[in-house]
Amino acid sequence: MNYRIRAWTAPLPAAALAAVIFVSPIHAQQRGQAAPPPTARANAPIDLTGTWVSVVSEDWRIRMITPQKNDFPGIPLNAAARQIAGAWDPAKDEAAGEQCKGYGAPHIMREPGRFRFSWENDNTLRLDIDSGTQTRLFRFGNQPAPAGPRTWQGHSVAAWEPAPPPARGARPNRGNLKVATTQVRPGYIRKNGVPYSENVVVDEFYDIVAGPQGEQWLIVTSKITDSQYLTTPFIFSTQFKKEADGSKFSPTPCSAR
Repeated sequence: MNYRIRAWTAPLPAAALAAVIFVSPIHAQQRGQAAPPPTARANAPIDLTGTWVSVVSEDWRIRMITPQKNDFPGIPLNAAARQIAGAWDPAKDEAAGEQCKGYGAPHIMREPGRFRFSWENDNTLRLDIDSGTQTRLFRFGNQPAPAGPRTWQGHSVAAWEPAPPPARGARPNRGNLKVATTQVRPGYIRKNGVPYSENVVVDEFYDIVAGPQGEQWLIVTSKITDSQYLTTPFIFSTQFKKEADGSKFSPTPCSAR
């Protein structure tokens, strides 16, 4: 048996007709408005949230303990930086209340410890670091830098980078997070007094890689540019492994030694 839906053809009451005439332009205007852009949280190609622990598979000697004075292999320092690093005295930093000089944005990701990502709001990704009890805020979009003096973590502008099309047969990459940090309070690239200036720029790329057992790895590639103390940009990568929960996250104060 065939059924046919009959169109409604009865005349509308006058009041209902007036409502349609009044509302229709509003609906037309709403249809013409562009939808708001997706938030950074909604548009994330990777999920960084959760707790990650640093895996020190290289540079153990200069990461797990504070290096001795004048021990700074691999960093492209100029003469001025070498002179400052050669005069490093942790007791003076302690006396001046500057025990956190080695925990600024140019070095903090190299500190062994745990790193917890969460969303501060829909367009600000928060990174809490237990070593030195530091917090970084990665701001998406055109959010202005906060007013006030420079801080150890500076002002970080973040953006999602889409992945390029994969090569034939290759596993597709989901994209990564790019972070550019400026307006940092002067401190140390390495905890044994190797300096960076207030003009330092920290460019970072955060990539998630799946391990053979299904575990998740975070690779952070960093580029430190500082024309005052470095002859060329200082580039390095740091590895982290995701933990099941944040039960081992344990904030500790900064230490100059």
